[in-house]
Amino acid sequence: MVVYWHRRDLRGVDNRGLARAVTVDDEPIVPVFVLDSTILEHASPVRVVCLLEALEALRAWYRERDADLLVVRGESSAAIPRIAADYEAETVVWSEGYSGLAAERDRAVTAALEDEGVDCEAVHDAIHHEPGSITPNEGDHYAVFSYFWKKWRDREKRDPVAAPTADDLATVSGERLPSPTELGFDEPKAERTGNSDRGATLELPTVTPDAARDRLESFCANDIYLYEDERDVPATDTTSRLSVHLKWGTIGVREVYAATERARDRAETDEQRASVAAFQRQLAWREFYAHVLAFNPETVTENFSGYENEIPWRNDPDELAAWKAGETGYPIVDAGMRQLLAEGWMHNRVRMLVAAFLTKDLLIDWREGYDWFRRKLADHDTANDVGGWQWAASTGTDAQPYFRVFNPTKQGREYDPDAEYIREYVPELADATVDEIHGWQDLDPADREHAAPAYPAPIVDHADRRERAIEAFERARGTSSE
Repeated sequence: MVVYWHRRDLRGVDNRGLARAVTVDDEPIVPVFVLDSTILEHASPVRVVCLLEALEALRAWYRERDADLLVVRGESSAAIPRIAADYEAETVVWSEGYSGLAAERDRAVTAALEDEGVDCEAVHDAIHHEPGSITPNEGDHYAVFSYFWKKWRDREKRDPVAAPTADDLATVSGERLPSPTELGFDEPKAERTGNSDRGATLELPTVTPDAARDRLESFCANDIYLYEDERDVPATDTTSRLSVHLKWGTIGVREVYAATERARDRAETDEQRASVAAFQRQLAWREFYAHVLAFNPETVTENFSGYENEIPWRNDPDELAAWKAGETGYPIVDAGMRQLLAEGWMHNRVRMLVAAFLTKDLLIDWREGYDWFRRKLADHDTANDVGGWQWAASTGTDAQPYFRVFNPTKQGREYDPDAEYIREYVPELADATVDEIHGWQDLDPADREHAAPAYPAPIVDHADRRERAIEAFERARGTSSE
């Protein structure tokens, strides 16, 4: 038999690793997933719930084919060789991971299998072009996205691959999945903030291949043609919402790309075709960060861009707590943070704003924000989140210049002009006027008390904090005029 080790590819369709396992020695496949204790140390209640839902759906898919998904607990380096021995498998196949933690785990599993005389093979599946395949003339990866995008855009993409048939699968039977509490996690609950009832119910996305495919079909039928113009407007939410499915692998990247190509072929105007290309560019950003992380695994904890001096992060605990709770007194920032607590997701434009606010206005280390996102996001992806946070903090590859500091008030006016998004997630402001909401920082205390007595005053003055942040980064760069 052949063991196929599922990890972040929790689907049967368009799975290159699983398709490769079908061709190994014409042996039936034993699918397995390991609830690895070492990996779970880095998990969170939100993501464990999503994982178990995806595993349940994958198990059902196998059972429809008179097979099953074996789910075992323990360290992968012990569990995978044990499964291989139990089923007399001569080969184990899996899909490649790109983080330092995944690479460390895979090296340990490979060594353990080699000790037992079992062959193993890792297949690139989660991205179109494996790290090291799109490179500059010198170096192992691009550090500037625009150069990467030009090559990525023109590089041929693989077609989706077929799923195995029932005849390709071994007849095995697995035990029930454990609950989050049995894995040592509390059931995730929404967190109330301020005087808001928002958060009484945690509204996590459904993480299954069927949900992913439905979302992809709906997006490519309508919103993809509005994406370029409206993707930054959180109230309209014309984003794909596919990030959680790409994170867990409940849909394949080839299937997603093929659907966008069909959408482009159906487009009736140049503007619609440009909108499809704008979405494909975001897929390339995801892959760009995967390449960067693969060659720089240390960036999970270290700045990608070095500074002559240490950045003087303030890390004020009260300001950090206000940011986490969505009580900074900056409406667009608080709306985003409360959406995170209520849904395990946040609109991408708002992710940029809240990250910039934390690292520049509050001068709090980006690693604090990354850790909070890691704990609260259902779609947490190491490469994307590290890349995004270091971009906002001006410490990453192709990052936001340190002297360009987002003004949260202006950003709120530009991207949520009618305050629809803000009012949805910050109901304390429901009766305030649009001008009061977007001018909250400039209102005097009496006017704030009249407009929204339960909503806090701004915890910092943006103009002052902007100047302080620029000075702090200049000192770190060794370019201060002082």
